[in-house]
Amino acid sequence: MNICLPRFYFLTIFVLYSAISQAQLKRYSFTTNKMGSPFTIILYSEDSAKAIHIAGQCFQLVDSLIYIFSDYVGNSELNRLCASAGTNTAFKCSPALFEILMRSKDAYEKSSGTFDITLGPLTKLWRKARKGKEFPDHTQIKEKLLLTGFNKILIDTVKYTATLPQKGMQLDLGGIAQGYIAQQAINFIKKQNIENALVDVSGDIVCIGMPPNTDGWTVAINVPESEDQFLPNHLNIANQAVTTSGDVYQYMVHNGKKYSHIINPSTGYGIISQRNVTVIAADGTIADWLTKACSILSINKAKRLVQSMNAAVLIVEVKNEKMFFHYSKNFEHFWKSQHPHENQF
Repeated sequence: MNICLPRFYFLTIFVLYSAISQAQLKRYSFTTNKMGSPFTIILYSEDSAKAIHIAGQCFQLVDSLIYIFSDYVGNSELNRLCASAGTNTAFKCSPALFEILMRSKDAYEKSSGTFDITLGPLTKLWRKARKGKEFPDHTQIKEKLLLTGFNKILIDTVKYTATLPQKGMQLDLGGIAQGYIAQQAINFIKKQNIENALVDVSGDIVCIGMPPNTDGWTVAINVPESEDQFLPNHLNIANQAVTTSGDVYQYMVHNGKKYSHIINPSTGYGIISQRNVTVIAADGTIADWLTKACSILSINKAKRLVQSMNAAVLIVEVKNEKMFFHYSKNFEHFWKSQHPHENQF
């Protein structure tokens, strides 16, 4: 997966925007296409010119980060780093690239290796397979798997360099970059003295404050395997990030099994469990990578990981066409109405 194709599996969340506004504050909404899908900024301001200016600057910031992180921009910084693989060259990273590498390292370690940005060779193999509708050969998967493993990357925290020792290694920031970009966008907006705003990057949502005369932003979660059906209970969030991961769009069916775009680093194959994972965290970067790790980990391990990060998780499983709910205790706090029970819905 990479950040220049639509991350459709993150379209499993949408925001129910409040129409209420105070006399001195007006709601402004700006949407443009970034990373292959809609990028929306909503903010409340007393001045339309100020709102337009802030949104424009914010989109410029997003473009600069895309140019660093995208593997679809030929001369992106990420692609230049990957091109150095196997040359024994220490690549000097920009502050943004080095930060996301360190955040990815932390995620790899805390997730017991279930989140790994070195899966680039495998994600490209599976993307080609889905496009060509031809299931990958086991030998191909095994060969690509040998190129993965974040522990292989050599990082110098003094010189801010990264070295990819094996030729053919490729990094894929798709599981963390959108959350990171959403967080950087909301941080920028906050520095402009805007107190109430929301950024939605194809379902990676980060907000500050809340719409006037409300107690939070209302967010709906889709039903697993469905594009347009949503759980009857909604979330209520303020000053937080929320992301949902699933396989509504990107998957492949082979011999009666549905293989998700989310790859298990230990096998090289897409996961086959039908599971939607929603994470609420204080930071968009954390919420983003946690949804991937929790899609692979057992439910109990996923809960423990999320709680160790001071976040909250809801896992909705589909078994025999029935939905089962599993959530951390702190997730109940975010339900706008009565929450589903941890059983058949």
